[in-house]
Amino acid sequence: METSPEASTMAQGLRIVRLVTEREKSGRQLLGVSQLAAELQLDQSRVSRLTQELCDIGLLEREERGPFRAGPRFFGLAASLNDGWFREAGAELEKLVSSLGLRARVSVRAGFRVLLVRASSNDMAAGGFAYPGMITPVWCTGAGRALLWDHKRKGLDALLQDVSFIGVGGPQAAHSVSEVWELMARDRPQGYVAAAEEFEHGIHELAVPVRDGHGRITAALSVLGQYEQLRGNAGRVAAALVDSATRLSGGSRAAG
Repeated sequence: METSPEASTMAQGLRIVRLVTEREKSGRQLLGVSQLAAELQLDQSRVSRLTQELCDIGLLEREERGPFRAGPRFFGLAASLNDGWFREAGAELEKLVSSLGLRARVSVRAGFRVLLVRASSNDMAAGGFAYPGMITPVWCTGAGRALLWDHKRKGLDALLQDVSFIGVGGPQAAHSVSEVWELMARDRPQGYVAAAEEFEHGIHELAVPVRDGHGRITAALSVLGQYEQLRGNAGRVAAALVDSATRLSGGSRAAG
């Protein structure tokens, strides 16, 4: 299976994060762009671009043009992945595949982006594009809006104020904060997010939040499929999602 440019970029980004955090943890000298490029044998301009993106989503940080260190989002992500839900997520995803015949994913939020952390076996099959570490927008994916489930309008405005909606997402994607809010308001009474062709043409996604032991949203659980697979079946699929998310939330409480 050929590696996509997106997968290659993510792999290089994760190598950078790993090198930075390992050096910081060991107390060794922290590195800037040129040193990172030399250590990883990557082009310096590419490292500069990747580190800027990693700083933008909070996985790395630096003062002015100094060396890089782990950013606040790195610690939040590490803490969430150390929770009980993550250890149980793989089994829950395969249960959803077995019972529903759909692709299933677990994702977390990094600012206004969604980071895929686990995907079902049928979602990562040869020819597919899903892979752990894949980044998608928070406003035009089912998982993204599930991660925003508890947001108030003011918080949503602040989160998406610098986002460019133009040219992003599928044919039914929201193109403004107001449109995102309308979709969130529409979904709340039914208890789950329904995203129809918002990120990918022909793909429908249902999603629900996963909460930690304190009731805070820590992840999103979602399933994806063609319209024909979900037609007249959304209620049953959503109920299965809610049950899985409840079990994962229970695992989080047990771990806490």
